[in-house]
Amino acid sequence: MSDYSPPMDPLEILHEDAQLVAVNKPAGLLSVPGRGAHLADCLLSRVQAVFPEALLVHRLDRDTSGVIVFALTPHAQRSLSMQFEQRVTKKTYVARVWGRLEPKAGTVDLPLIVDWPNRPLQKVCHDTGKPAVTDWKVLKYGAEETRVRLFPRTGRSHQLRVHMLALGHPILGDPLYAEGPARAFPRLMLHSEELRLNHPEGGLSMKFRAKAPF
Repeated sequence: MSDYSPPMDPLEILHEDAQLVAVNKPAGLLSVPGRGAHLADCLLSRVQAVFPEALLVHRLDRDTSGVIVFALTPHAQRSLSMQFEQRVTKKTYVARVWGRLEPKAGTVDLPLIVDWPNRPLQKVCHDTGKPAVTDWKVLKYGAEETRVRLFPRTGRSHQLRVHMLALGHPILGDPLYAEGPARAFPRLMLHSEELRLNHPEGGLSMKFRAKAPF
């Protein structure tokens, strides 16, 4: 993380109202500050520069882009946090993975846990891992890659990255899990394309989308 040089893209607001704000996070920007002054710049601080009352609800990996929501009231933070915890929210990601992923749709059900000697890496562990489930659907095949839509049913750290690796198809450009030519891309090819949730005030079903930049 010492080579942290976050992108200076202007804040892209997808939706705002009295209870929440949804933004499109650029790849390479931390969701929350890291340890040390050099890791202070993050999406939360940039959002709080515009919405001082903004509160954290969930996060995306530094290298992942896409939709993320922040609460603008303590009530909204409680409501949204509970929806993530109880898996009421529905998340859709787009990724480009190495090789030809077959069949065209399926489910990965592999428990995950932190790989302690190699933190922050995660690993599959059937003895001590926490349940982790991801559905996938192939969008199209390329020469040596597959474009895929991913639907995480759980929210484990690095879940999509480790699940794709476990299938033998690491996400392109992944600095932690991809190797060789699969790693030689300018960014992690993983994007949070859509987030569905219920509005904290009134429970209306809402959908926020941001098109993948790759």
